[in-house]
Amino acid sequence: MKRNGFRRGITVLKHTGAICILWSFLVFLCIAAFLLMLIEPQIKTYGDGLWYCFVASATIGFGDICVVTTIGRMITMILAVYGIMVTAMVPGVVFTYYMEYVKIQEKQTISMFLEKLESLPELSKEELEELSLRVKNFKNGSG
Repeated sequence: MKRNGFRRGITVLKHTGAICILWSFLVFLCIAAFLLMLIEPQIKTYGDGLWYCFVASATIGFGDICVVTTIGRMITMILAVYGIMVTAMVPGVVFTYYMEYVKIQEKQTISMFLEKLESLPELSKEELEELSLRVKNFKNGSG
């Protein structure tokens, strides 16, 4: 079940183009980690650079690693702003896409309902009972 939801999420990200934002952020994160490893005295390994970049981009700021160079601080500022933008944009895009999907589903359901109403004389007894049940559920707010 979770795997299916993950795939659906990736599909939505691809469909909306938000996957490009996410990938570019991850690439920038990796490049920033490498640059910080080269220029910052406290960041000695690439893993430390990745850790710092994650903490900075998530705006957590644990304080276990601090940048001291001007370039390091500029990279951190860009990373923090980029992280905030990605954190705000990606869920917003996914939510908007989901809401549009729900609207389309509702319109299709209403269209099918209206088609059945138009062909009321030709419907079988079972189809009429199903239609009646759907109308009752709709009136009660559960349909």
